[in-house]
Amino acid sequence: MALFCRRLRLEIDLQRCDIAEPVLSTGYRWMEWSPELLNRHAAVKYRCFEMEKDGQVFPSLRSAEGCQRLMDYITTNSLFVPNATWLLVCDESAQGVPTDCGTIQGLASYLESGAIQNVGIVPEHRGRGLGRALVQAALRGFQASGLTQISLEVTAANLPAVKLYQSLGFLVTKTLYRSVE
Repeated sequence: MALFCRRLRLEIDLQRCDIAEPVLSTGYRWMEWSPELLNRHAAVKYRCFEMEKDGQVFPSLRSAEGCQRLMDYITTNSLFVPNATWLLVCDESAQGVPTDCGTIQGLASYLESGAIQNVGIVPEHRGRGLGRALVQAALRGFQASGLTQISLEVTAANLPAVKLYQSLGFLVTKTLYRSVE
């Protein structure tokens, strides 16, 4: 018997809302996209999703190698949007060395549309407003690239993420079901 995961597609029209300047808590900083950061994005993506439901739904998120392949695919895609792709670093980690703790990527889809890929914050850094800041930074990056209709998909059971996206102005436009492997 196949199991299914309910997912939501959410969309935002950037022409009808103002996206606030993202604010990071003290001790965190942005790293804009650079090809030299590809491996770091992949490593953070794996840490964000390895124990989450999305790891069951999307096989590429289950392993470090799968996350590396996914990042390779995203960043070599002709529709890749570097302006909507960010890495978050915590300079005040318990280990005393900077630690990568968040990632987001953007792809154009068609005409003036774009799609957010894999918003992720590692578990030990959640609940600090970092996901909100990542999404805001990506949305501003899409705007700077001339894209105004932005979508994303989220597992419906991930209520904190759904509430975050809705608080930023995203509207649910479709319910999808994806088989769990």
